[in-house]
Amino acid sequence: MKYYDPDGTRYGVPTYPFRLAPLGLATRRQLRARGLRPGGQDIAAQIMWSTRRRGVRVAYLYRVDLAAPVRPMTPGRWRAHEAMMRARRTCPDCRVTHPYVIPTSLGCCPECADTPALAA
Repeated sequence: MKYYDPDGTRYGVPTYPFRLAPLGLATRRQLRARGLRPGGQDIAAQIMWSTRRRGVRVAYLYRVDLAAPVRPMTPGRWRAHEAMMRARRTCPDCRVTHPYVIPTSLGCCPECADTPALAA
């Protein structure tokens, strides 16, 4: 197998092919789905696979038994999150707060992007 290196001699960290990681290890997304976070632990292993478009891909694995629970959202964190989302929903040109996030490809709301610039 191309990316099978359980003792880490070739890649420096134990490496497994896609979908063949041992039990007890999980990616950040898998930990988050269980309500956990890495909690400061070092990377325990990695998964490697190759794709035609992006070449070699890597996902780091953490030990589930050392993972810590996700910190709860406090009222202050909720306020900060709402302020951040409000800034992402506010058009920099017309200053209107929309119910959707402004597309970064446009840099402004679609209404302002469709309006031609006024000639002076």
